[in-house]
Amino acid sequence: MALEGLSKGIFRSIGLLKSKRKIDDEELREMTRSLRRSLQEADFNVRQTKEIVEKMESRIRDEELRPGITLQTHAMNILYTELVRLLGSKHEFQPHGATLLLVGLYGQGKTTTTAKLAEWYRKKHGLRVGVIEADVHRPGAYEQLCQLLEESTVVVYGEPETKDAPTIVRNGLKQLASCDLVIVDTAGRHQLDAELVEELEQISALTNATERWLVIDAQVGQAAGPVAASFHSLAGVTGIVITKLDGTARGGGALSAVAATGAPIVHIGVGERIGDLEKFESDRFISRLLGMGDIQGLIDLAPEDMDQEEAMRLTQRMMSGRFTLNDMYKQMEMMSKIGTIDKLMSFLPGNMLGGMGAMSKGQKAEMQANLDRYRTIMDSMTAWEKNEPAKIKAERIRRVARGSGVREKDVRELIGQWNKSRKMMKGMGGNRKLNRQMRKMMKDGDMDGMDPSSLGM
Repeated sequence: MALEGLSKGIFRSIGLLKSKRKIDDEELREMTRSLRRSLQEADFNVRQTKEIVEKMESRIRDEELRPGITLQTHAMNILYTELVRLLGSKHEFQPHGATLLLVGLYGQGKTTTTAKLAEWYRKKHGLRVGVIEADVHRPGAYEQLCQLLEESTVVVYGEPETKDAPTIVRNGLKQLASCDLVIVDTAGRHQLDAELVEELEQISALTNATERWLVIDAQVGQAAGPVAASFHSLAGVTGIVITKLDGTARGGGALSAVAATGAPIVHIGVGERIGDLEKFESDRFISRLLGMGDIQGLIDLAPEDMDQEEAMRLTQRMMSGRFTLNDMYKQMEMMSKIGTIDKLMSFLPGNMLGGMGAMSKGQKAEMQANLDRYRTIMDSMTAWEKNEPAKIKAERIRRVARGSGVREKDVRELIGQWNKSRKMMKGMGGNRKLNRQMRKMMKDGDMDGMDPSSLGM
């Protein structure tokens, strides 16, 4: 998950208020000192950190707790509000008929981001997308873009032998005139030199771009602010894409520095695969960061070919506790289409499913390995065995173990895990309020009205 270190630091800090209804000045100072340290370790701007911590102190002292709300939950809600305010509202972009110009310094991931954005808007909006590779200074840029999109229907235009970027853009716009959305990838430099400025000005005038997005690497931290400001004065930046947010401790610096410029963050890159791109909405991002989950975001991850009726049927069977290994196998297949356990769990509230959403990275990796092994075991089972796991005896366990190349212990572990999951989900199914909300969510794909208390929060 993006900014996992910050998330853990926040939980440590706010956790100092656990089970408290009142707090004295020394306890409040200890909590805010810890929170300040966590934000600064994530490279948040010093001024912004001071502002957030002072707001926390003031509101915790002055605001009355609502009945039934703990001080810890109250503090987390305040922090959520302040972080969402800091990062700003979401950027509304209408892609149909638009031309999108991507700019940035060298090595920020523009070409990869071009491919990710093209595939995102093709899949999410059903558009015919074309991309123009106008980076004439980096060898292999056109070939890289073609390779990234080789399994996609996105149209790629480039002239590898031409060294005049404006000419490529002019020709590309003519060739891709029938596309619903055109994305132009431009060259980067180590700095904003005169040559880059002139080239960008020409391309910007040619495209008359609907949107001009700056692509910036999260590793630059607080330096993202001045970079964003420079490009904004040059190209009139309308949005920002932050890349590599999953693998750096400086991501908080990049987020907060960009927010300070007033430029909206439109997307974030959270991995190397072409599908590892997320639309940035500060409320949902901060909700995940603070362990509150983002179930709507999880629904949005579902691939185009996901059978929603089958997913609904499986959910109902799980909540009733009647599901079999056959159902479990189908559920695991659906999960594998969406992403890894680590990615899926980052969208769950920390306390949901017995705290599974709050597992460490190592625990998630172990769980992923177990699930892969379980699928191999189930591939060696008969239809009857998958439908009647409780009736599988020693002789069948030995046969399945030999057929799947695992130990008998592993087969028993799978059956035990199925039984444990069945009982846990049956317990959740007994929560009528949660059951109704989960059914509504699956049917409508809408989190509005979802009560966090029903998730154990």
